[in-house]
Amino acid sequence: MKEYTIKEIRNLSLVGHGGVGKTSLAEAMLFSAGEISRLGRVDDGSTVSDYRQEETERKISIGASLLHCEWRGNKLNVVDTPGYADFTGEVKGALRVVDSAVVVLDSTSGVDVGTEKVWGYANDYNIPRLLFVNGLRKERADFDNVCRMVAERFTSSAIAVQFPAGKGEEFSAIIDLLQMKLLKYQDGKRVVAEIPAGLETKAVELRERLVEAVAESDDALLEKYLEEGELPAEDIVNGLRKGTAEGKIFPILCGDALANVGIDALLDAIVELLPSAAEGPPVEGRVPGSDEEIRIERNRESALSAIVFKTVSEPHLGESSLFRVYSGMIRSGDDVLNSTKGTTEKIGQIYLLNGKLRKEIGNVPAGDMGALVKLKNTHTGDTLCDKRRPVVLPGIDFPEPVIRMAIRPRARADEDKIGSGLSRLHEEDPTFVYKVDPELKQTIISGQGELQLEIIVGKLKANFGVEVDLTEPRIPYRETIQVAGQGHHKHKKQTGGHGQYGEVYLKLEPLERGKGFEFVNAIVGGAIPSKFIPSVEKGIIEAMQEGVLAGYPVVDLKVSLYDGTFHSVDSSDLAFKIAGSMALKKGVMEGKPILLEPICDIEITVPEEYMGDVMGDLSSRRGKILGMEHRGHFQVIRAKVPLAELYRYSTSLRSLTQGRGLHSQKFSHYEEVPREISEKIIAEAKKED
Repeated sequence: MKEYTIKEIRNLSLVGHGGVGKTSLAEAMLFSAGEISRLGRVDDGSTVSDYRQEETERKISIGASLLHCEWRGNKLNVVDTPGYADFTGEVKGALRVVDSAVVVLDSTSGVDVGTEKVWGYANDYNIPRLLFVNGLRKERADFDNVCRMVAERFTSSAIAVQFPAGKGEEFSAIIDLLQMKLLKYQDGKRVVAEIPAGLETKAVELRERLVEAVAESDDALLEKYLEEGELPAEDIVNGLRKGTAEGKIFPILCGDALANVGIDALLDAIVELLPSAAEGPPVEGRVPGSDEEIRIERNRESALSAIVFKTVSEPHLGESSLFRVYSGMIRSGDDVLNSTKGTTEKIGQIYLLNGKLRKEIGNVPAGDMGALVKLKNTHTGDTLCDKRRPVVLPGIDFPEPVIRMAIRPRARADEDKIGSGLSRLHEEDPTFVYKVDPELKQTIISGQGELQLEIIVGKLKANFGVEVDLTEPRIPYRETIQVAGQGHHKHKKQTGGHGQYGEVYLKLEPLERGKGFEFVNAIVGGAIPSKFIPSVEKGIIEAMQEGVLAGYPVVDLKVSLYDGTFHSVDSSDLAFKIAGSMALKKGVMEGKPILLEPICDIEITVPEEYMGDVMGDLSSRRGKILGMEHRGHFQVIRAKVPLAELYRYSTSLRSLTQGRGLHSQKFSHYEEVPREISEKIIAEAKKED
């Protein structure tokens, strides 16, 4: 295999809304580059990147896939990412390690919510990008309208460098504004011809707009353009490349992946306009265990620094770690440091990937990507580096979960297997989290959407032989008091020999919401010996774990121990612990106890036409609207909604908005449950008891 210099490597990700054709585009790129001999189809389940069983069955991308091909002597590492919102973590992982992105847009719908999301992620990482308008053979394809949408919603610096000659089923040619030529495609071959007379005016107009944008991105070019009224072809390409790298220009290209039209021109643009792995700002890291920063130069001569951006677990193949090297080289047989975990790893086999197709290689140099197998303790987001020059690279900022569900094993014998299976699946996908909740007596799994959790359950069965059912999670309600109350209990028990004796008087007061628990020792004159005070507090704390209304923990409570009695022989830690516990429950009953429920901050992004439906739905969920704001052609709604009303909300939102609405949520605070709902919760709890 050819060895590429770092300047001959391009690392890019294909990103965009679900269904715009990213996987089909990746397939066409591999086919055009001669990496594969047959053009696979998503509908047939025959593409290189959508190879997992759940992907071929559902006909959508679920995980990011690492692909590669060669074009004009350069190696292109392409990370094909899912567009479905449930798998947004895959997009963030990919964008963390690439040097550029191709934002894929549908020729009919243009900019959608998912496109807005990934554009924002690319902005966060300051990634240069091209835009590719795909599917121009569709009946309602409208390239000009998509360009207008991009200018309105993203940036006026998005400039067409191509436009289609025709649309619909007749589409088979594009006008290249750099060459000012017609590129016509027939039977998989490209023919270069003159621009037809009917399209000359539009071509000249768009070419002038392109040249002006290039000139305005660079002071020297602008001066030259103003003096001469034109720029040489070489200056235009160089200026376009520089402007793209600096984020001043976003070139728009077009084509049709399924028909393989315009794909070779896109590959040309990737090589000519997008930065190589050698370019871009120096990589910033830090010394492990400190805030001291380290600047890493992108070259092979420096010490090794690499990051794992995805962990893949395949039945019968084991675990693979997809990584990108920033400096130095990873070689088979090396001992390297996982500086994130502080452990060492022995590098075994290294593979070059095209989806599930793998080819063993001996090393991966700076700028390149590959896959490692059978690492002991290295997972997504971890840094691998030279033990002699340890460095920790910035990790991957994954989104917070927006959905939670409970799982119940179908067989009791499987309970032990579930923990290890869920742990492995979290390592593979950090946006999926789980916890065994002793309070709720459930295993709660959380993630980005219902589909993601369904797939997790499927993997539990396929990879670990464990079958579980998804159920509605219980709500972690809390109990508190509204007014001050008194609690008194005398624990007196006489058996043969020593008895048990302890008496306590408590004063209970409500605390401000969210303040938790405060214990005050107000004993004076030795009414209770100091050695028994901790036992009283321990009894109070244990009693607070199970409230008097529905058995939920008691919170936001100040308890003052102000009096009591003891017996010189029969008093003990146990006696005072029991007395404290019983007195607490009596005091809570006197304090007019109420139920509290968790409230979530929720942010919803939707197209304007769905605003009414979404707002009405929020009201039906007892939501309180905090505010709204325009973000491009979308509306962002901020609200507070009880957690109990958000079960499967992501699915409901997609149904309300035809898949175009997205939301995020996080815990905010606890609030009193309305009386009629509280009564139902208490009745159900008593029924369960």
